[in-house]
Amino acid sequence: MLIPPPPAAPYHRLARTPAHRWWRPILGIGFIVVGGLALGLACLLTATVAAVIAGRPEAADGVPTFGALADLALTFVTVAVLLPVTLLAARWIQRRPAGSLSSVTGALRWRWLATCLPVAAGAVVVFLVVGMGLAAATGEDTGLGETLAGWGPFALSMLVLLVVVPPQAAAEEYVCRGFLLQGAGVWFRGPWVPIAVQAVVFAALHGWGTPWGFADLLLFGGVAGWLTVRTGGIEAAVALHVMTNLIGFALSAAYGDLSTEQTATDMPWQLAVVDVPVLLGYAAVILRLARRRDLVTRTPAPAEPRVLVPAG
Repeated sequence: MLIPPPPAAPYHRLARTPAHRWWRPILGIGFIVVGGLALGLACLLTATVAAVIAGRPEAADGVPTFGALADLALTFVTVAVLLPVTLLAARWIQRRPAGSLSSVTGALRWRWLATCLPVAAGAVVVFLVVGMGLAAATGEDTGLGETLAGWGPFALSMLVLLVVVPPQAAAEEYVCRGFLLQGAGVWFRGPWVPIAVQAVVFAALHGWGTPWGFADLLLFGGVAGWLTVRTGGIEAAVALHVMTNLIGFALSAAYGDLSTEQTATDMPWQLAVVDVPVLLGYAAVILRLARRRDLVTRTPAPAEPRVLVPAG
């Protein structure tokens, strides 16, 4: 039996149901790690076997490959498999509706997500234009002078990216801004410690590149977590993550450079500096829109029972 969150609960406390026990969040994290690794390895093994059967050439690591675009898609798929595993962890282990990971309403608010997406796209474009302009002005090689890939390869790359990026970005958000934030929230009434915990884990999962890149990931995780709590759902964080990855890799696809050797942790200081006001600006716009729409930020109170008054 699934037990819903208590009434008037904020997002970070949605896992604190009557079914909560201290070990459930810990077991849930273990389930996500083991399940994600198992499914990810299955995806990698399937792709490798297919490449061997097809007689594909070996990459630099000695493993047969279908090419850079296929390798990128496979990388995203191995992350995307965390999404169903995370939903099952909430349902099977924490004994609560999986929709409580999405929002205080118990489901993903699609209209609100659609509102956040263009705002996120605008923020990412500003970040890239200003950040790369600053990088070029300070002598950093932006790679914009390289030869373009052409419309055909670019269109194919964008088709693949549109399929694999949204579930990959959503999976990371459901793990960090969803399960981890709510998992820490069962022990803290205030949201700040859970927000900090998931932000640190989010940055650590991306590895260590430059100090600027790591700090930017911490800020991204903190802002995304804060927006999740303040808006009562994961939609604003998912929108920002999807657009960051989609537009960033679209720029790489335009130049035919879809390697995954460099990640967000390798960000130079010029981009990291620009990202601070962009992230804060995105948060300000989202919160303003949420207030204008009177967005629900806590679980609804139970309906009052109707009292029938006899006629006459």
